[in-house]
Amino acid sequence: MYDAVNTEQSVQQTETKISARNVQVYYGDTHAIKDVDVDIADKTVTAFIGPSGCGKSTFLRCLNRMNDTIDICRVEGRIELDGEDIYDPKVDPVQLRAKVGMVFQKPNPFPKSIYDNIAYGPRIHGMARNKAELDEIVERALRRGAIWDEVKDRLDAPGTGLSGGQQQRLCIARAVATEPEVLLMDEPCSALDPIATAQVEELIDELRQNYSVVIVTHSMQQAARVSQKTAFFHLGNLVEFGDTSQIFTNPEDPRTESYITGRIG
Repeated sequence: MYDAVNTEQSVQQTETKISARNVQVYYGDTHAIKDVDVDIADKTVTAFIGPSGCGKSTFLRCLNRMNDTIDICRVEGRIELDGEDIYDPKVDPVQLRAKVGMVFQKPNPFPKSIYDNIAYGPRIHGMARNKAELDEIVERALRRGAIWDEVKDRLDAPGTGLSGGQQQRLCIARAVATEPEVLLMDEPCSALDPIATAQVEELIDELRQNYSVVIVTHSMQQAARVSQKTAFFHLGNLVEFGDTSQIFTNPEDPRTESYITGRIG
């Protein structure tokens, strides 16, 4: 099911969701990301791979302006979502993050009930006119997070009381509750055991029917299993980007081949 060759489905016809051109990121005087150009397709899982500190998470955080929260960070270049510049001064980062959801490395449920974890975003964005509508949104999000059946009878219980894998699926459900168009995942399985990892990977494969998913992962096996497109970062540069099957079987750049075969990284 997760063979990279099988999951590569007519990605060529898919329209571009996010377009980045000449993106540079600086932390103070450090040039962390250099000249990145990439088009991220809709309804596709795109994996960012590369050694630690290569810039993949930094670039991911550019896509929903999470780097705005870091004082010494400066982003240059142009990043468009559906043709609109997300760094335009008129763009409200809070509204942008409703469209471009994010799931972090460690599950981070709010210290609230399972229900309130999911309802938090929809409440802020005024997505429900009454309790019945909010109930509907919560159920839909938990179903999309593939955790509804496990929690439907204890929605008032704290989200922090769930297992690690359940917490991560809860966080994915929370991210999709605001009806985003893009879902960013920064190593979503690194804190999970193999069984929970398999559940989240299966969920990612389902989510791409509705979203453009971008995942940062240290695991090349995971990238091969869940993604249709792969970007290889090295020392702040986007070295190579293409169909996952090609990147893993026939990379064009010797640095990509060295990383995939374990000679660098």
